[in-house]
This record gives sequence, C-alpha cells and structure tokens, in this order.
Amino acid sequence: MILYHASKEIVEFPEIRKTKYAKDFSWGFYCTSNFEQAVRWANRRDGNPTINYYSYEPIGKLSILKFDQMTDEWLDFIARCRSGETHHYDIVEGPMADDTIWNYINDFLTGRISRKQFWVLAEFRYPTHQISFHTLSALDCLTFKRSEIVYDPKRKK
Repeated sequence: MILYHASKEIVEFPEIRKTKYAKDFSWGFYCTSNFEQAVRWANRRDGNPTINYYSYEPIGKLSILKFDQMTDEWLDFIARCRSGETHHYDIVEGPMADDTIWNYINDFLTGRISRKQFWVLAEFRYPTHQISFHTLSALDCLTFKRSEIVYDPKRKK
C-alpha cells in the first residue's frame, strides 16, 4: 500500500514528535492513502508543498486499532486523544476529523452539544482517511520511496 505524508520538506526518515496540540489519534507520524487529501494539507500554508511517498507493510506483532467509519468508539477515542491522553497502540487508522467535524467534536467535549446532536451534525460529512504511527516499530513499516512538490490547483493564492 502507498501512503502519503504532507509536509513542507522531504521526510525520508519519519519521526514521532510531541507537539503543542494533540491530534486526532494523539502524537504520531500521520499519513493518508488519499493523494488529494495530502495535496490539500501540503498546500495549507506558505512553503513548498511536499508530498512524501511511502510503501506501507505491517511487520511483526503490532498493536493496531482501525476504525472503518465514524462511530461512538471513534468519537470517544478522538475526544480522549485531543484532550491529551495517550494510548498503547502502535498504529491507529480511521476517519480524520476535518475542521468542520473537529468543531463539532469540540462542541461535544465542552458540553455545547450532546452526543446525539453531534451525530445529527456529522451525518452528511464525509471524513477523509488518516493512519498514524506511534512507535519506532510502527515506523519500521514505512519505506520512503520519493517526494515531490505538488501545488493544489484549487488553492486560492
């Protein structure tokens, strides 16, 4: 399987970095199988929108959590991770909470909307794909293939 990582630079050797804000599946190295999504993310800010290509082959006995769709379990997992909790999984894969869905999750976390209201709002949203690598063993599943600069023709300058 080919995965893409959006960046502003070539990332031949992926790293797991703890940052100021936790992401959907906590701190990790994030990729997607959706090329168009990677292009959009690479073009979000100024700089060279670089798409890094990796082959992905799970190896060894890894702890992998996979969400095939948005569910209560997915929502609760993201809520915990976005609140700063960590987990024991090597790899987590599933839908990505885009900016709109994240706003709904934030409203759910702060009590502005109920779980039921979240699902009503999220019903017609179609999240994109993400896979995150959280351990060195998980990163060993990735083999860097190449990178290229790809400008998004839909992005307004």
